[in-house]
Amino acid sequence: MQDFREFVDNNIVVFDGAMGTMLYQKGVYINRVYDELNLSQPALVQEIHHEYLEAGAMVLETNSFGANRFKLHPHGLADKLEVINFQAAKLAKEVAGNRAYVAGAIGPLGIRIEPWGKTSVEEAEAAFVEQARGLLAGGVDLFILETFFDINEINQAIKAVRSLTDKPIIASMTINEDGNALYGTSVDVFTPKLEAWGADMIGLNCSVGPKTMFDAIEKMRELTNLNLIAQPNAGLPKVVDGRMIYLCNPEYFGEYAKRFIQSGVRMIGGCCGTTPEHIKWVANAVKALSPGGRKIISISSQKQAEIADQIEIVPLEKKSELGRKIAEKKFVVTAELTPPKGCDPSKVLERARQLKDAGIDAINIPDGPRASARLSPLAMSVLIEQQVGIETILHYCCRDRNILGIQSDILGAYAIGLRNILAITGDPPKVGNYPQATAVFDIDAIGLVNVIHRLNHGADLGNNPIGKPTGFLVGIGANPGAIDLDLEISRFEWKVDAGAEYAITQPVFDVELLERFLERISHVRIPVFAGLWPLASLKNAEFMNNEVPGASVPKPLLDRMRKADTVEAQREEGIAIAREALERIRPMVDGIQISVPFGRVESVLKVIEVLG
Repeated sequence: MQDFREFVDNNIVVFDGAMGTMLYQKGVYINRVYDELNLSQPALVQEIHHEYLEAGAMVLETNSFGANRFKLHPHGLADKLEVINFQAAKLAKEVAGNRAYVAGAIGPLGIRIEPWGKTSVEEAEAAFVEQARGLLAGGVDLFILETFFDINEINQAIKAVRSLTDKPIIASMTINEDGNALYGTSVDVFTPKLEAWGADMIGLNCSVGPKTMFDAIEKMRELTNLNLIAQPNAGLPKVVDGRMIYLCNPEYFGEYAKRFIQSGVRMIGGCCGTTPEHIKWVANAVKALSPGGRKIISISSQKQAEIADQIEIVPLEKKSELGRKIAEKKFVVTAELTPPKGCDPSKVLERARQLKDAGIDAINIPDGPRASARLSPLAMSVLIEQQVGIETILHYCCRDRNILGIQSDILGAYAIGLRNILAITGDPPKVGNYPQATAVFDIDAIGLVNVIHRLNHGADLGNNPIGKPTGFLVGIGANPGAIDLDLEISRFEWKVDAGAEYAITQPVFDVELLERFLERISHVRIPVFAGLWPLASLKNAEFMNNEVPGASVPKPLLDRMRKADTVEAQREEGIAIAREALERIRPMVDGIQISVPFGRVESVLKVIEVLG
């Protein structure tokens, strides 16, 4: 392969997107050291590299952003620094082959150096040398120093790399919404300094979305003749519980890629929140504006892009009857029926017929609620749709299947006619009737939404075309009563960003909790169906309050249930409470999901009488 400097001079170059975002989507939680995965889960790291390669990336960045002594030491990994970086480069090189370049990714040290902190510039340079040495040994083609906010620190990083090699160096700063680096350094200041310190190419990445970065990169273009790189986040980030949430969709990201190219940017990729889908749109933009310039992208990738352009995505209103009602903004009423513990579905089918006759829009079928073993929800959904003639919403949880089984199930569900799905993580086995069972959890609900969204766009988990895309209406669960509401909101934002189209909440007893939740998600609002549960007895109320996460029954309601002196009176009081809740929440939400406790359809019918 030709020298990367020459390649950039003659081509618009597509970089990959976020590694951390993809690892999280694949079920690796943020308490893990992502760089260490090069050793413990190399296949997973390579899977992500492969997805970006097939999306059209011409440069793969190593999974080594934080692999320096200062960040690894608190986790007891400092002694593995060199092997982690070596392996990061080796994994990327094996995937790239002769189809893409590999950039050794180096980020800030995570500490403040002089004059802002106690770490000397010599110590900083030595730390960068250690990391760069490992990446060089692994065979990187170039280095990218990214997400730096302190020009003094990036200067030490440039010096460190240049002391070891003459391979190309990209120096990339990160900026605030005001267009300045996080220490307040302006574009006018850091642009000429990066050039003077010996960087071969310079640019911006992270912290802001395409719009703010575009404005700053135009200023840089006026100040330097070096080739520029732009790697924005997937939209403006929001900090929620210490995490960055991103809301920019791939199509919008691709449109800005065209603007970057037209402004003179030679290298374009993505940072936090971006996925192979974002990079695919960038690659398509590059192809449209520089035909013939994609010299190292394989024929298979070109064919994938062409196939993707021909795919007809199923619109919301045509996905299902439920999708049509949502699109028409009709108030939706669904009811939840739990599959039987045995193999006889007759009672559940009869209840479904009663609910259909009452005008219910769809039947929800939970998947192993509270980790219980029951008749397959997929089979139950098919039986109801075939024998009763009413749409179902298949709840599908990640607990019991690996990623391959999940994809097979979802494709099979669509092939046999199911169209509505609710993606949930699932209760751990220890809360159920088989606590010794093994949980899989290859992915969680966020990853599952991404899987379904990808299938809806005609690609499998490896980003390979599947032909006709699925057309699922994708729903998610939500818990307005979560103990850690900040975490719940952040996960909700991730799910919406992944492609969720509606949400169903846990049973609502405290309307104020629902009001607070709806206010918190107003910036990412999708249709919300509030859960309702007609309390069957005082015992049932106490169980819901104490043992069902998120189902908080306020003390005044518990007192009302206690005052009812018979089980029948308690049941009637539970129905009255549900009716009152329905009347209050109806103006706030787009529909309801009402549970059928203990199979008593008559309780549901009494509650929904208030809807007329």
